[in-house]
Amino acid sequence: MAFRLSNNLVGILNLITFLLSIPILGAGIWLRREGVTECEQFLDTPVIIIGVFLILVSLAGLIGACCRVTWLLWLYLVVMFLLIVLGVVFTIFAFVVTNKGAGQVISGKGYKEYRLGDYSNWLQKRVTDNKNWNKIKSCLADSKVCTDFHDKYLNASLPEFYQAHLSSVQSGCCKPSNDCQFNYVGPTNWTRGSGVSNNTDCNLWDNDPKTLCFNCEACKAGFIDNLKSSWKKVAVVNIVFLIFLIVVYSVGCCAFRNNRRDNDYHQGWKP
Repeated sequence: MAFRLSNNLVGILNLITFLLSIPILGAGIWLRREGVTECEQFLDTPVIIIGVFLILVSLAGLIGACCRVTWLLWLYLVVMFLLIVLGVVFTIFAFVVTNKGAGQVISGKGYKEYRLGDYSNWLQKRVTDNKNWNKIKSCLADSKVCTDFHDKYLNASLPEFYQAHLSSVQSGCCKPSNDCQFNYVGPTNWTRGSGVSNNTDCNLWDNDPKTLCFNCEACKAGFIDNLKSSWKKVAVVNIVFLIFLIVVYSVGCCAFRNNRRDNDYHQGWKP
């Protein structure tokens, strides 16, 4: 009996997924062997796991649909269903935890400032955990976010600097809080003034490029704000991915039904 359209379509989609999973797995292996920073080493295991998972799932769908292996196609559909459920849960969760918090507009400044207490408690607890924050600081240092910030605004006058549109991480980690009323020397070089502030971040600021405000609550808040924006983008992309998964799952169900009919046909027919 000729293959039906749904079987062929599932086979083609999973063949494409299988081909795409090979460079993902290769990237994970490369990061494990060549990665020198803590951020790169942190990423290698998840990337390898994703690559292996995609290879196994795509092979199950490909063989199950094209070779009429019903139990493999059934396993493939179970995994797809779980992915859809997890995708829906993650999307709802992402919108919930990123719904709270935003940068505060400062009069006469082109940038915003960020307060840790403005964001969701769940994100605060994860980011402020000492073990997690030490890794995040290492990643921020590796990304040279404050080095690039320094180079970009090195020759900027004070009025020009105040009108700069800084990212949340640059505003929170690379300069002192506006509450501190420090005197501007350079983008990452400030001297303490005579003013007194209740903001504890003021005592944590250091002109050392390796320190700056990486230990400040404003830095953690800026990172959370950046994370919040990224999660919202991922959630939107995830909705599109969920629609794709649902379509593939529906086609897979048709292929599974075809397999059962074909198997029943061959078992019922005797030469």
